[in-house]
Amino acid sequence: MISLQKFFGKTDVFYDLLEASAEEARFSVQALNQLLSQSASDRSLDALILSRRKNKQTTEKIDEALCRTFVSDLEREDVEALANSIYKIPKTLEKIAERIIIAPDRLQGVDFSKHLKMMQEAADTVVTIVQELRKKLHLERVKDHNAKLQFIEGEADKLMLETLRDLYSGRHDSVSVIYLKDLYDLMEKVYDRCRDAGNVVSHIVLKYS
Repeated sequence: MISLQKFFGKTDVFYDLLEASAEEARFSVQALNQLLSQSASDRSLDALILSRRKNKQTTEKIDEALCRTFVSDLEREDVEALANSIYKIPKTLEKIAERIIIAPDRLQGVDFSKHLKMMQEAADTVVTIVQELRKKLHLERVKDHNAKLQFIEGEADKLMLETLRDLYSGRHDSVSVIYLKDLYDLMEKVYDRCRDAGNVVSHIVLKYS
């Protein structure tokens, strides 16, 4: 099995940065969960904004490292693709939090617990699959993690259909339907972003296994 040290040279800077980015994405999910557990008057975007900014800084450091570090085998595009896909996770979560704060009255009686649980599972899996890059390029293990991300994304699609069925049932006013549909669409993007990150890692591992 080939180690990424062959790809990244003698430095482990890319491992550190990519893992830090994935951890920050996971923190954003936790921050959104905490925000929803608070009363409307206490809710703040601060934690999510900070997480997104940290992730952006990490992405910028990856870009700088790619310019300064000789990479023997791993293509620059692979590292950039993974960094960018991870960065989109906290960015999307911040948008969700913005919507929540804008119109809290529209959330009365709305339960996001299933969505949050699935987002947490997806973010946890992204952290794990990115960590596999440092350990070894173990194709079967990475494929298992990626399959889990694909499964979560599929379950999220089913959950989206359930929520749409409720939204279009006629029980909700038109403004609430538009508002909640926007929220659910953004949540679906979180699963998609996590799936994208898994696909990039699988692509890297498959290429060099």
